[in-house]
Amino acid sequence: MKELTVEHLQAFSDFHNIPAAQLQWLISQGEVVELEQNDLLFNTGDPVNQLYIVLDGKLRVCVEQQGKQRELRILDAGQVTGFLPYSRATVTPAFCEALEKSGVFKCSAEKIKAGMADNYELTETLVHMMINRVREFTSIQQQNEKMFALGKLSAGLAHELNNPAAAISRAAALLQTQVNQLPHLFKTVSGLQIPAERIDKISNLINTKINTEPATLSLMQKASLEDEINDWFYDNGLNDTDAEGLVERGFTSSELDVFKSCSSQQELPVLIEWVSNYLVTHKMADDIRISAERISGLVGAVKNFTFMDKDADRQMVNIHTGIRNTLAMLNYKLRKGNINVIENFDETIPAIKAFPGELNQVWTNIIDNAIDAMEINNKGNLTITSKQDGKFVKVHIEDDGPGIPEDVQQKIFMPFFTTKEMGKGSGLGLDVVNRIMQQHNGTVKVTSAPGATTFEVCLPV
Repeated sequence: MKELTVEHLQAFSDFHNIPAAQLQWLISQGEVVELEQNDLLFNTGDPVNQLYIVLDGKLRVCVEQQGKQRELRILDAGQVTGFLPYSRATVTPAFCEALEKSGVFKCSAEKIKAGMADNYELTETLVHMMINRVREFTSIQQQNEKMFALGKLSAGLAHELNNPAAAISRAAALLQTQVNQLPHLFKTVSGLQIPAERIDKISNLINTKINTEPATLSLMQKASLEDEINDWFYDNGLNDTDAEGLVERGFTSSELDVFKSCSSQQELPVLIEWVSNYLVTHKMADDIRISAERISGLVGAVKNFTFMDKDADRQMVNIHTGIRNTLAMLNYKLRKGNINVIENFDETIPAIKAFPGELNQVWTNIIDNAIDAMEINNKGNLTITSKQDGKFVKVHIEDDGPGIPEDVQQKIFMPFFTTKEMGKGSGLGLDVVNRIMQQHNGTVKVTSAPGATTFEVCLPV
């Protein structure tokens, strides 16, 4: 590459308005390095002590998680990385490698600091770059964490929605079968010569059973009652009748005698067939209603969890509502992990003023991490305790997993740090938790030992 000139730097939009004398000073303080493809400009853990300006070529910045690389950004000609004035970064969490042959200007942090007072426009430009970088990094970080959290929740939510949806599909198909039998039943029932007062007696018994919640039966009790009704069918010359459906609605053989008393021996099979068909049709409709209510409840939980249709300002929030909505969203994962949830809530805790959607991110990240921690045991207990401590509300979320090593505890709130496999953790969750707590003037702490890891979330009332 040719010698770096002021004109070369001024061709980049960020340096266009900086006086030539200041750019010449910058050039005199640094040097140009040539990188071949795959060469490293800096590595993870290196001190942040060099300003870098990409002159030509292309580089990428990546972090490494569990042996796999995750790309953060691409650097083209004119873009700046590394040290910037007033940045508090001391060690880089990422590495930067050339994607093709590239030229990069570098200048030490010490020389930049020494010339800041005499090069106002240059310093001002670099400070604006630093502010924009923080803003961009924060935005990407938040978006990545939201998308990662959404991916985790959507998998469980899809399963939760699939069950009632499948139940509706099955019930609708069976209901169609029942409806197809109506013409035949109408023809046979219309030929019955049952007096009106007996029809009323039959209808009252059916309505009583339909509107009364049947007793919960053990498998042995249910089998015994089905045998009893099948014996009644046999004694009365009836075949292929749904004994299970009658037992589910609480019918006994003595109540079937009511139908027998209201009809002749020839009419009884038609009447029992009509009753069985009616009960099956009612059950299918009831299954559809229950499944639809389950779907509606899940949609409501999603809306409450994300606080859709709500103002973006702080609101008075019941923390228990947010925690329970989060547990509902993670219900599939809790069941899959065979995890028992224990709620020790102080229901007298007052509402707090907060951003409810962001608090739900806090509960989600901590609880989801606890579930993952207990995965190794194939079971676990998740204990959530709330209490008021003076002017603060404290929530303790405890799991009985293997615990967090002491050296790892010092790093878990750092961005991009994770002990999970690639695809299972972004390394952003607890960093997001920490930032949200700072935004709410609260704190988050962790204590851990084998069998007892507790995250304490503290929020002002």
